[in-house]
Amino acid sequence: MLKIDYIKEADCPFSKKIIDKAALIFGKKMFKKTKETEVVIVSDAKMKKINFVYRGKKRTTDVLSFSFLEDKKIKTDFLGQIFISYPQIKRQAKKYKIPEKEEFVRMLVHGLLHLVGYDHVTKAEEQKMFKFQELLVSKILNTCPSIITEERRRIK
Repeated sequence: MLKIDYIKEADCPFSKKIIDKAALIFGKKMFKKTKETEVVIVSDAKMKKINFVYRGKKRTTDVLSFSFLEDKKIKTDFLGQIFISYPQIKRQAKKYKIPEKEEFVRMLVHGLLHLVGYDHVTKAEEQKMFKFQELLVSKILNTCPSIITEERRRIK
């Protein structure tokens, strides 16, 4: 089970309903007991600031995850925080010619996977993470799993 606190600091058309569905599907796959996380929708300006402070990059990005489980020193049911830039999601959806909702769910799942230890540093890690990501996205949206192109896989 996964409980997600959904905070909208910036405009985003998606309600808690899609977040709750993602939490239900992700939580059933990943956890035996209840875990919690926080998803914050932010503006490009805020995402750019967060990206600079924590990654040294002076640009916005789609999603950033901050896991509380990384160092394994903190014993908690709180997984961490996910920040999503909805303006960036809109641009990406337009670029890839997909619905904004699909891109939003994909970045939400991507962030959740990072919180629980998935990464895409190596090709093998990337293939494992993206395959699982697309399976979860398809279950949340009730669609067939899509194939992520190499262009989409590039790390920003």
